[in-house]
Amino acid sequence: MKCKPRENKLYMKTGMKYKRVLLKLSGESLGGPNQQGIDPVRLKEFCSSIAQAVQAGVETGIVLGGGNIFRGLKGVDKGFDRVKGDYMGMLATVINGLALQSELENQGIASRLFTAIRMEPVGEGYSRDKVMQALKQKEVVIFTAGTGNPFFTTDTAAALRAVEMKAEVLLKGTRVDGVYSADPEKDKTAIRFSEITFDEAYNRGLHIMDLTAFTLCKENSLPVIVFNMHEKANLMRVLRGDATGTLIIP
Repeated sequence: MKCKPRENKLYMKTGMKYKRVLLKLSGESLGGPNQQGIDPVRLKEFCSSIAQAVQAGVETGIVLGGGNIFRGLKGVDKGFDRVKGDYMGMLATVINGLALQSELENQGIASRLFTAIRMEPVGEGYSRDKVMQALKQKEVVIFTAGTGNPFFTTDTAAALRAVEMKAEVLLKGTRVDGVYSADPEKDKTAIRFSEITFDEAYNRGLHIMDLTAFTLCKENSLPVIVFNMHEKANLMRVLRGDATGTLIIP
């Protein structure tokens, strides 16, 4: 089942298929080639793509990972307590969110940063009502600190926020151009899917998102598109409904 965009003169005029989306970006993607820290070139490229979407009338929410700074599970391997490690990872997503907000403002795009853990004046405490208001005002909404709870990934946070903001699709921007039958970097015979159901992806054991996030999307009939965010024009292609990446449907 493909989502039908609501009637809106602006996005009908600009040819956008979707009016409201949730974009999930990994922290590693912000880290550039080394997947660490924040690469200013990559940050500007991502924000430029997001700015184009906003200017085309697409209401946009963003969830960021924090793996370029700290990943909770890796911390456990080094002796960190799992709960404290997860909170450290949540704080890393706030750092990424602030960087994204700063660059969006540099490009003339209004945004609001929400945190699942209250930490004013760094960002506003998460409130769905405030989020919906910001979207109507055409502000980019940046969700940070995951769900605010340990043991949940930012993929789960992305699925949760997408459902709460009534997004038409969850866009997972990665460094690969879709979902494959195997890791394309390790298996040259891997086949890319243009479309696949949640059930088929699960039965094949494809690790697209964690199971909690996957279940949230499936139970709420929220389609997911996995695409290569590193190609500058790809986000706009996806928003127009072009055959880019892999569409995962209920």
